[in-house]
Amino acid sequence: MEIEISLNKNVDENAGIYFNLAKKAKKKLEGANKALGDSKKELASLEKNEEKFQLEQEKKQEKKQRKKEWYEKFHWFMSSEDFLCVGGKDATSNEIIVKKHMEKDDIVFHTDMAGSPFFVIKNGKDASEITLKETAQAVAVYSRAWKLGHASADVFYVKPEQVTKEAQSGESLSKGSFMVYGKTEYLHPKLEYAIGLVEDEIIGGPVTAIEKKTKKYVIVISGRNKKSALAKKIKAKLKGGDLDDIIKFLPAGGAEMKK
Repeated sequence: MEIEISLNKNVDENAGIYFNLAKKAKKKLEGANKALGDSKKELASLEKNEEKFQLEQEKKQEKKQRKKEWYEKFHWFMSSEDFLCVGGKDATSNEIIVKKHMEKDDIVFHTDMAGSPFFVIKNGKDASEITLKETAQAVAVYSRAWKLGHASADVFYVKPEQVTKEAQSGESLSKGSFMVYGKTEYLHPKLEYAIGLVEDEIIGGPVTAIEKKTKKYVIVISGRNKKSALAKKIKAKLKGGDLDDIIKFLPAGGAEMKK
């Protein structure tokens, strides 16, 4: 290494020049090292985000490839006793539920309020009171009572043979409407529902059914939040899940998370 000495300066002055140069070089080196460290951190963060993005894409792809069950087109949940409970979303799906999917061993639920879903418990003749209460709650939540802000609703259940499309003389039935004959049993459930997360899958249903399957869930009640806004809050609270899936389980009308 060559060192230039100024003959016009004494030893201390020459030394001072190189001391100052060394200080500047040290600062530049520290700055370069800091920039290098920041770049490494940024690169690690980008790699982590890329890996997270790839995992999310893989999960979405798996979800697309997963064959959907027939009941996923309707309102549905698995009771705490693992009975499949399926209900209509509108007049057309009510018609399909009763005409196509109702069988002799099922139990059928409805309300006296217009615009309510028909729900069936598959093989419901073997279900206990807990599943009956859970299904009644689902019917109430998806009925017009939720939109009206009611705290509870009157829900009845009957056997399949009591439900028919045959109207009384001089009457006609619109799409999704049926006549119910004979004795009816009434339940009076609270209007609240649960949205839960199992691994990365969203499930929804009556509170007792969801809490049996996961500890990660929220309870929703009638409120003023729109579905899309509430779904974002629920996703943040659960720390996972798909927004569209959350929205599918939310009742029509305003809602909010129960505190």
